[in-house]
Amino acid sequence: MKLSQRAISISPSATLSISDKAKELKAQGQPVLSFSAGEPDFGSPQAACQAAIEAIERGETHYTPNSGIGELKKAVAGYYKKRFGLEYSAGEILVTSGLKTMLYETVQMLAGPGDEVLVFTPAWVSYVEQIKLADGRAVPVDTSGNGFSPSLTEIDKSITGRTRGMIINTPCNPTGAVYSAKTLRMLADVAVKYDLWIIFDEVYERLTYGGARHVNILQAAPEIRDRVIIANGVSKTYSMTGWRIGYALGPSEAIKKIDGLQSHLTSNASSIAQWAAAAAINEAEDEVERNRAAFERRRDLICGLLSEIKPLKFASPDGAFYIFIDIRGTGLPDDMEFCRRLLEEKYVALVPGAAFSAPGYVRMSYACSESDLKDGAASIKEFVEAQGQ
Repeated sequence: MKLSQRAISISPSATLSISDKAKELKAQGQPVLSFSAGEPDFGSPQAACQAAIEAIERGETHYTPNSGIGELKKAVAGYYKKRFGLEYSAGEILVTSGLKTMLYETVQMLAGPGDEVLVFTPAWVSYVEQIKLADGRAVPVDTSGNGFSPSLTEIDKSITGRTRGMIINTPCNPTGAVYSAKTLRMLADVAVKYDLWIIFDEVYERLTYGGARHVNILQAAPEIRDRVIIANGVSKTYSMTGWRIGYALGPSEAIKKIDGLQSHLTSNASSIAQWAAAAAINEAEDEVERNRAAFERRRDLICGLLSEIKPLKFASPDGAFYIFIDIRGTGLPDDMEFCRRLLEEKYVALVPGAAFSAPGYVRMSYACSESDLKDGAASIKEFVEAQGQ
């Protein structure tokens, strides 16, 4: 079978690969502890589940408008007005089959052959591959020397005449960094100076801890509204990963173009899931805060446990539910070997930093029980200490 160059050049998702390997070992009866997937372990809100049942009973099981049902768009618009003070009409909102699909469609709309897109690394695994799928070029801008926050010096070195846009992710997967209003203002100024578009991925925006506060880029720089596509969804905030509902907010002309692409790709998102998502946004605020507080306790727990493993280095994350660990002092050759051996010898699954364009690190999700975190940290400690013997 002859394959296209596009198919050959794409690397599969490392997070899904690790998760699948962990599930395979678990199916074989091994006591696997997986900290690889970015999935909350809480159940979906009761309001969402009840709304789905009622939607089925009403017969809401057919095609919806391609861009999403009016009730969900109204819920999204109301949420952004209340939370960020931003006004969006129904024609400026698009509902998609998960945030990943929304990002793919948006990149396809904004990037073409040879176009360069800035990606602030460490970065979520799919950004680079999705830019490749548009025949563009992802340009990594390293943030590791600036507390995992973009610096103007590194950005200026990365911009060329082919640069068309940037993807901003805050709170960040995998580092947990939360960009300040000052940083977002700087990024907005860069976008204006070089006439760039921005995809602003804020899917973890409800998950911040301590004194950290999430800022939407249009709060920091409202004048760039016409060059920003906001990316969000219900997966992380409402523990609704399997419902597959993402959404975009942006200028109506851009939303129409993305909607046109979607009409040939997936058509509308699941009708039942859309009704469930609307109910979650409208009615599940108490559960959102309860879950956020639980993640903060878990963050504090795992940071305390990992701090006892001296070769490991990390910064306490301000958001999301990941801790990004520097393993270069362990004596192992690289992060890929670290993760492979840790899974095979201790049945603990982490994701290598190379998947996030950051070799020498590993990502650990703390979206799991406190008992699993304690057991996992103990196994990691045993594994790391054995390398020095």
